Amino acid sequence: MRKRAEARQSDVLSVLKSCDRPMTAYQILEHLQVNEPDIAPPTVYRTLSALTEQGRAHRLESMKAFVPCRCNHVESVPVLAICEDCGSVEEHDGSGLLPTLTALTDQSAFRAVRHIVEIHGLCGACAA
Repeated sequence: MRKRAEARQSDVLSVLKSCDRPMTAYQILEHLQVNEPDIAPPTVYRTLSALTEQGRAHRLESMKAFVPCRCNHVESVPVLAICEDCGSVEEHDGSGLLPTLTALTDQSAFRAVRHIVEIHGLCGACAA
């Protein structure tokens, strides 16, 4: 029997939240296949697409991986600080960036659909 979208989203979010590092769609699939051997990659991709569209998960474009949203981003910009050494991701509220980003894109009449900022570097533990 097929799971409803809400149940599937809950399953995928649970997997994302159980890991302290970004996960690819195939890593998520492997976790889900333990209890659901017949689940297919398109199901996971559709679910991740819905979760990112809802703002409940973020796609790290530079890594082609996903993390759960840990902040409330109403009219905000998620800023994701990605450690190049250990792979941890810290999420910050970049609300103050929104006017600046909007002003930049307005110069060319570009209309952003969503905002997300990725910053690569070293976390406090790895930089020490």
